[in-house]
Amino acid sequence: MKNLKLAGLLLIGLLFALAGCGSSQDDGGETDGGSGNDGGDDASGEEVRVTLGTGGTSGTYYPLGVAMAQQIFSNVDGVSQARAVSTGASVTNAQELAEEKYQAVLIQNDIAYYAVNGETLSDFEGNKVDNMAGMTSLYPEDIQVVTTADSGIESLEDLKGKNVAVGDQGSGAEANAKQILNAAGITYDDITAEFMGFGDASQGLQNGTIDAAFITAGAPTSAIQELGASKDVNVLSLSDEVIDKLLSEYSYYTERNISADTYADYGQEEDINTVAVMAILVVDKSLPEDAVYNMTKGMFENRSELVDAHSRGEDITLETATDGMSIDLHPGAAKYYEEEGISVE
Repeated sequence: MKNLKLAGLLLIGLLFALAGCGSSQDDGGETDGGSGNDGGDDASGEEVRVTLGTGGTSGTYYPLGVAMAQQIFSNVDGVSQARAVSTGASVTNAQELAEEKYQAVLIQNDIAYYAVNGETLSDFEGNKVDNMAGMTSLYPEDIQVVTTADSGIESLEDLKGKNVAVGDQGSGAEANAKQILNAAGITYDDITAEFMGFGDASQGLQNGTIDAAFITAGAPTSAIQELGASKDVNVLSLSDEVIDKLLSEYSYYTERNISADTYADYGQEEDINTVAVMAILVVDKSLPEDAVYNMTKGMFENRSELVDAHSRGEDITLETATDGMSIDLHPGAAKYYEEEGISVE
């Protein structure tokens, strides 16, 4: 009888010991489960998961974002997993980064500026996005003022009294249009402002319901090409005075020259002098410095993946990585640029 009691006590002790070992292994698994590399949070040793917000699947943001996430960020130290998702693009991306749905987003630099400073667009007025930091500038998105060759419109001054598509109401494109018109001494009182997207604006130009349209997109732009398939186009140049005023007042604009060859097949006869905002990549400020450093380094060391994904990948270079950056850089990105001799001021 004593031997049976002793055996029972030994068995109970053994079960408790095994339970303790199992608990220890589970805790260790949770701590170590994504930390196969040296990057990541120094305090916990954990790697981060990155969800990258892009844009619509037919646009430029999406294929570039997929290449960044799958081909580059997934393979760097400090990131255990990266994926790209289709979104409503810049304004939506800023809002959902603020809500921590994404850890990185593609966005226009002017929208990033408005978001961080809580101004200009109704979505951000009095509602700053406090967790956004810059990683890199990508490529220019040109401000194109397009009309038809037979409209008689040759300059911004000629827009007075005309029906002009200025982008969707409250959009970044509308903000661009208003700033450019104001730089030329023109307000909405001088025109009939039509609030519509690029596709609708192209249709309006084709059927004659509008006279000109502001389009913010990398050239060549499909909406202008679609118009050019039925009518010769004329993309206006901005005067030197207007360009200088915009560059002096707004940190996010850069000067651009678009060759006439870009739209030569659609009737364009002259080069186009204009300004552009930049598509940029931003991240959540809370991402570890090591992870963002490795993401930045990985992107430029594997740039060919971006070139293969979309032709705009050709514009993504280390030399232009801080051009038009409208918000403060993440310390991890700044560290990489400093090592490469790129100015971060």
